[in-house]
Amino acid sequence: MPRPTEDELIARYFAPLAGEGGLSLRDDAALLRPRPGHDLVLTTDAIVAGVHYFPDDPPASIACKALGVNLSDIAAKGAEPLGFLLTLALADDWDEAWLADFCTGLSEAAALASSPLLGGDTVRAGGPTLIGITALGEVPAGTMVRRDAARAGDRLLVSGSIGDAALGLKLRSRPAAPWGGALSFPARASLVDRYLHPRPRLALAPALRAHARAAMDVSDGLVGDLAKMMRAADLSAEVEIAAIPLSDPARAALAAEPGLLDAALTGGDDYEILCAADPAAVPALQAAADRAGVPLAVIGTVTEGSAPPVFRTPGGDARPFRSGSFSHF
Repeated sequence: MPRPTEDELIARYFAPLAGEGGLSLRDDAALLRPRPGHDLVLTTDAIVAGVHYFPDDPPASIACKALGVNLSDIAAKGAEPLGFLLTLALADDWDEAWLADFCTGLSEAAALASSPLLGGDTVRAGGPTLIGITALGEVPAGTMVRRDAARAGDRLLVSGSIGDAALGLKLRSRPAAPWGGALSFPARASLVDRYLHPRPRLALAPALRAHARAAMDVSDGLVGDLAKMMRAADLSAEVEIAAIPLSDPARAALAAEPGLLDAALTGGDDYEILCAADPAAVPALQAAADRAGVPLAVIGTVTEGSAPPVFRTPGGDARPFRSGSFSHF
């Protein structure tokens, strides 16, 4: 059976995902009208087979990751999603079953985030599959939470738990790793799920707008992403390693193999929110986060200077890391 044409693919798989501004994907562009008194927030990220995901990962999970990594940036800016554009560059071996499952996952992730498809392009990759998404959001004018606005003395907070996805990736890569055998099946499944299915913290957007001074998402590892935030503000930081929130499965993994701490704090794919706030604003910020169902833990303080952030052990010693974060190059 011959493959469908691009127009047939769009009509069959993507038009049903389109929001009102997507004009049923029958035009060359979308039409978006932000609400009066609001600013647009835009971000774009791509994921590539063999680099950001395994080619044999479930297609629905790949779609969830592709959209989730972009919505995570929207959340970190305190923005509400408006929709997204999709560029899908397919490897030569794609088939309709893969595409149908991909679109099912994309539809579910988009509906959960109230972020409809607005348009895009489908092309032949000439190499591994590449999925590029541009996500659009909006904030009340002048309220976007920037990365570079932290001040010395601010407290640093991070949402959820850190390290689960990096440990899940290790399990996905080496299912027979000895430390993995020490974990229960639910613990292993939880870590792998965090790798497969990012959870953009969109519920935190109002709390960040109201109470945070600076924020970014943790996509390339807490150690490296904190360094990026501090470089943007020309400041430094001190972090208490014991204060970094870890899930029960991650704690079990570290108990079985303490050397995994490097991976947990530098491995990436957390898609949690790292933010800085005036100490006086921290109680209100944490209370708002608790109401949103996404707790924020205080992990350290912004300091003067331009040295890399210092991560301290419970004994007060500085803990070095072999690498700061995931690198794309």
